[in-house]
Amino acid sequence: MQILLTNDDGIYAPGLAALEHELKQLGEVTLVAPATEQSGVGHSITYLNPLICKEVYDDGQRRGWAVEGSPADCVKIGVFEFCEKRPDLVVSGINGGLNAGINVLYSGTVAAAIEGAFFGITSVAVSLEYDEHANFEQAAIIARKVIQQILAEKDRPAQLFNLNIPTVAVERAGEVRVVPMGVMRYGEHFLRRQDPKGRTYYWATTDPPPPTDTPSDLAALEQGYITLTPMDYDMTKVSALHAMQQWQFRFSD
Repeated sequence: MQILLTNDDGIYAPGLAALEHELKQLGEVTLVAPATEQSGVGHSITYLNPLICKEVYDDGQRRGWAVEGSPADCVKIGVFEFCEKRPDLVVSGINGGLNAGINVLYSGTVAAAIEGAFFGITSVAVSLEYDEHANFEQAAIIARKVIQQILAEKDRPAQLFNLNIPTVAVERAGEVRVVPMGVMRYGEHFLRRQDPKGRTYYWATTDPPPPTDTPSDLAALEQGYITLTPMDYDMTKVSALHAMQQWQFRFSD
């Protein structure tokens, strides 16, 4: 199996190294990751400037490629240029911090998985709850086992998944819940301050989502469950589409 591995925390991130080690049990891993951290860049791509790519070595062995671009860039160029054959699987992570709820819309980690799905390749974004002393090694074992089961159970040629692991599930045996993405708004506050020159600036807060009883990744993570969400990049609102197709548009009075 050919696996393309990337992330948004950068090629030297510990979560990437831990997942690389585990995924080698499943197949040949090609590592193509951003040269520097790209958190929160969403699905941005580089097209106004050239992509600089540098081979990275570890103990004299080529480990992969560092790309001066976004996670989506890494997947695109990885598929076209660096994988010896078309990947069977794209994995993005392990991100240092959860990517659940509306955060998936901003996440470079999830965007890389979406880019893989664009190619018709089964793709998985993997994130671990932030902890200064995060146990990425154990989280990578969990991720690898979940990915193995995804590959065994998938019923379509390609599927896109978002996997989130809370800290408590790393510390003890966790249970996986298949849940929808939470769509509640949160984290909208800003701190208003002044710099030493008297200029006003605003610092976005990281307020946690409010408690909810609605089934979602946010609610399940709060309860300590590992969450797995099947996703799609087609943003068409089908119910509105069907209704709007009956509209009659006119350009004359």
